[in-house]
Amino acid sequence: MRLEEAVELYATHLRDVRRLSPATVRAYRSDLADLAACVSPPAADEIDLTGIDLEHLREWTWRATQRGDARSTIARRTAAVRGFFAWALDEGLVDADPSARLVAPKRGRSLPRVATAEALSRAFDELAAAGGAGDPLALRDLAVLELLYGSGMRVSELCGLDLDDLDRERRTARVLGKGAKERVVPYGAPAGRALDAYLVRGRPVLRSRADAARADASQPSREQGAGEMAIIDQVRAVFLGARGRRLGARTVYDLVARTLGPIVGGAVGPHALRHSAATHLLDGGADLRTVQEILGHASLGTTQIYTHVSSERLAASYRLAHPRA
Repeated sequence: MRLEEAVELYATHLRDVRRLSPATVRAYRSDLADLAACVSPPAADEIDLTGIDLEHLREWTWRATQRGDARSTIARRTAAVRGFFAWALDEGLVDADPSARLVAPKRGRSLPRVATAEALSRAFDELAAAGGAGDPLALRDLAVLELLYGSGMRVSELCGLDLDDLDRERRTARVLGKGAKERVVPYGAPAGRALDAYLVRGRPVLRSRADAARADASQPSREQGAGEMAIIDQVRAVFLGARGRRLGARTVYDLVARTLGPIVGGAVGPHALRHSAATHLLDGGADLRTVQEILGHASLGTTQIYTHVSSERLAASYRLAHPRA
């Protein structure tokens, strides 16, 4: 079987059997495409799967090292190839797994950037002042940031929220995480107030903009089905964009970078709020298992990195404050 065909079958397996997210499936495709380009650049679509051996894989990782790929990138791609060939072996597409003896570089684990609670409070207060003037986008932006920080949810989970997922009385949200795993996360009173203000004063304005745009546009009949689905999605979605459609992850990335970039000193994304939430929970005395459940980590080891962040901050405070440090 050609490599290209096997990759498509594997992608279907990841999507339908393992229930991985579309973004993760795209990442696997990209990693395997990089392998195909290395093995046979002129005709990558004609590579026979059984023709790939350990030397091909070692050449592939060597080239990645030579072009300066990060160790974490090479390790991730090596894991993707191992998973692919393990699946191919189970399916009988290959007689042996050439990746079994492939050695991946150890990942360099850097501590995540974390904003202080005081800095976040100041940033949120500035947005609250803009929202007080009735700007629907400012109301939405404050609710987005407060909810990301208050719940520790992922950006994909926030963008996928529907109105039915919110329990505003109990201040909880039902989210769909990695691997289509559902969990309920709590959020605090500030996030609750920001969310209520947005839903009452901001979201209706954004919805009306979408309704006005549809009234002005004439859709061809062949697009009516897609248009109806978009309308249903707009009605359900908690967070809407400037044109009234479901808020996209790119908009949230831009918002967080604009708001938190000056605070933490560098390019940051929505995960910075998730990192901050986890670290502040542990600093406040929360149990590691509790933080794991809130974040939706499959492994406790993933959550443990935040204990290192807390330890680093403790050590820094000690060095600054103790006269004999």
